[in-house]
Amino acid sequence: MLRSLSIKNFALIEQLQVSFDAGLITITGETGAGKSLLLGALGLLLGKRADLSSIKDSTAKCVIEGGFDIKQYELHSLFEEYELDYDDHTIIRREILPSGKSRAFINDTPVTLQSLNALGVQLIDIHSQHQTLQVTTNDYQFEVLDALSEVDRELTSYQRGLILLKQKQKEVNLLINNQEEYTKEFEYNSFLLKELEEGKLKVGELKELEEQYETLINIEEIRERLSESLSLLSKEEAGISDQLNIVKTNMAKIAPYSGVLDNLSERIQSVYIELEDVNNSLYDELDGLEADPELLEQVSQRLQMIHNLQSKHGVTTIDELIEIRDQLQIKVAKTASLTDDIETIQKEISTIKKQLDQVALKIHNKRRKALPKLVSELENILKALGMSNATFKTSLGLQDSYLSNGKEVLEFLFSANKGGAFGELRKVASGGELSRIMIGVKAILSRYTQLPTIIFDEIDTGVSGEIAHKMADLMKVMSKNLQVFSITHLPQIAANGQSQYKVFKEDIDNVTITQLKLLTEKERIREIAEMIGGKNVSDSALTHAKSLLYPG
Repeated sequence: MLRSLSIKNFALIEQLQVSFDAGLITITGETGAGKSLLLGALGLLLGKRADLSSIKDSTAKCVIEGGFDIKQYELHSLFEEYELDYDDHTIIRREILPSGKSRAFINDTPVTLQSLNALGVQLIDIHSQHQTLQVTTNDYQFEVLDALSEVDRELTSYQRGLILLKQKQKEVNLLINNQEEYTKEFEYNSFLLKELEEGKLKVGELKELEEQYETLINIEEIRERLSESLSLLSKEEAGISDQLNIVKTNMAKIAPYSGVLDNLSERIQSVYIELEDVNNSLYDELDGLEADPELLEQVSQRLQMIHNLQSKHGVTTIDELIEIRDQLQIKVAKTASLTDDIETIQKEISTIKKQLDQVALKIHNKRRKALPKLVSELENILKALGMSNATFKTSLGLQDSYLSNGKEVLEFLFSANKGGAFGELRKVASGGELSRIMIGVKAILSRYTQLPTIIFDEIDTGVSGEIAHKMADLMKVMSKNLQVFSITHLPQIAANGQSQYKVFKEDIDNVTITQLKLLTEKERIREIAEMIGGKNVSDSALTHAKSLLYPG
């Protein structure tokens, strides 16, 4: 509920501060007096983009501030979402600086226009005649129907399920796309993997195989040179071992004579022992050497297989081949498991759809039950507003598609005349008819849900006489449940307000400014009389004005 409004340095408004009560508030004034400026200021307050031309004095900033009672709107979650301090009495402020920059604040916290707009739509609903096209949209028609259907709990459940369904469908589509891509490579990867697995590769194996191959292919030369070396070492009397043994014996006999000789003797002894060990190793190596053409062939084939794999995969080590094998195992296994993963998610999707279908059916049944009530109430209101032949033809059918608000198609057709063809509202209803339909819809909604403050901007254009009285009565009934502003030229509506404000222009120091004032009882009678008969107020106009203000 809008409790206060302060406007400074905006268009023709120099300084304006006003408070509002609950109920029906009417705003009157001559054409061009500045009623649209109030709406413009409120638009800025609720998040519309600022324009430097809005500033009256280009050297000072423009400030618009509104105070709202929001306790009844249950907006705690919205404040949490935008990280704002909640207060039952919330202050919104918008500033336009001379530089053209704009700033916005909610309870003194700087906010973006997105945050401001998100809160603004929850606080004030502005309706002018051209904005009544909203009632022609299918989404809005569902919104109205759902208010009567009381499907909030089911809709919340359905929409949560729909989010989950879309997530799962996205997952399965991604897996299917991956499967198509992997399947193209699956056979080739499987072939490569089989080759590598059959190779039974081992770390460090290549070096061992190459040494074994070199030994086997050069075995005759190795035997020949080992034999010659053994002969030189162990030939009796002339062999290196016998000669070194003589040296060792001689050195042992003279070792006691000096430390140097003793050291040399020990070194000769070590060399002799090492030589004997080498000699034995040469015997062992020669004894173990045997030509093995079959083994040579096996080693050669093994080496060739490894070299072929290295060449195919563009690597130089067995370690790299093993890494490629492990990667291929993952790819092949992943491709094989994708089918199972896809089937699992598809089963989950099927379960979610069944649950959604059940909830959608509950929503449908509640809507179907409420639809005749909506049509009946709306037609009765329109009859009271002078549209005695206005009728609606509606249908509500289930379909297969999962929409954001259920699985239904709502057809909402209208005819203003007896025997007239039914058609979509936007095609067959005139501007005046749409205005009355919108007021009727809002009147119905106000009984079933907590609406924000509503501002009707000359939505009563083209209405007069008894219909104006009925429209005024309707607005007054609505105002029992919410704050209603009506910017009007109709005395019947103006008189029905719990309070009435007048917008007017006045010249101060050769400067024209727009003012807004709360009318006293006498001022109200005068204003309504002028609305009835013009500036030259007659006694009959005054009497008529009083009768409108104080009927019966």
